[in-house]
Amino acid sequence: MTILVTGATGTIGRHVVEQLVKRGADVRALARDPAKANLPAGVTVVRGDLLDVDSLRGALSGVSTLFLLNGVVPDEFTQALIALNLAREAGVERVVYLSVIHSDRYVNVPHFAGKFGVERMIEQMGFNATILRPAYFMNNDVTIKDVVTGYGIYPMPIGSRGLAMIDARDIGEIAAIELLRRERAAAPLPLTRINLVGPETLTGAKAAAVWSEVLGRAISYPGDDTAAFEKNLRQFMPSWMAFDMRLMSERFLTEGMVPEAGDVERLTALLGRSLRSYRDFVSEIAASA
Repeated sequence: MTILVTGATGTIGRHVVEQLVKRGADVRALARDPAKANLPAGVTVVRGDLLDVDSLRGALSGVSTLFLLNGVVPDEFTQALIALNLAREAGVERVVYLSVIHSDRYVNVPHFAGKFGVERMIEQMGFNATILRPAYFMNNDVTIKDVVTGYGIYPMPIGSRGLAMIDARDIGEIAAIELLRRERAAAPLPLTRINLVGPETLTGAKAAAVWSEVLGRAISYPGDDTAAFEKNLRQFMPSWMAFDMRLMSERFLTEGMVPEAGDVERLTALLGRSLRSYRDFVSEIAASA
């Protein structure tokens, strides 16, 4: 029984692979360049790409369960549908898909709308699936550490509604638990959706306050200027992606990413421990070189 992990060398995929290996699973990882994958011993790394039908067909051969993760790219939806069709062709019945929280509500945000389309296809194609819907990754804030420490501001326009930020390590562990729950089930399990959230919901002001506490000096939240956010992002990402991120941040301001009742308790029970806090995460990255 083999689990194929796509996106295996990325932020989330690496944690999924590590947690599966830790639990004794037979793991196959898809990577564009296996020589650079640097994954744990015992993992079978196969060369492939989600748009390369032949390589993906080969990677899926003999697989029993699929972890499907697509990056934010212009053809994300096409990649996912190719993977799902090839998985069905290969006889894969069990899927864990990494979507995003509120995919059905942030309807104007390209990568949210694409993920919601994939969710609907998983359901209509009849897969035995878990759809994981994570909120904002705490790990995104690694990229702003220098801005926070150098300029004394928390620059992400996350607003006052609040985001239930979650640590990527918690996402990876929950994904592994769900993959193995489906892999080892004696009978098909019904489709389920799980919101992946952190233990607290943070506003821009609260996030700045956490940084202030950890750094021991005042960090301010300058406000909700999404146009400036897009302009800054354009310095290191394509214009289409920067605009996508701006649209997402505008929904942060109007709706936030707020958990449903029972989400935190459900995840705590699943993990058998508390979810990692934003303060602990900030303390870790602030202490790093």
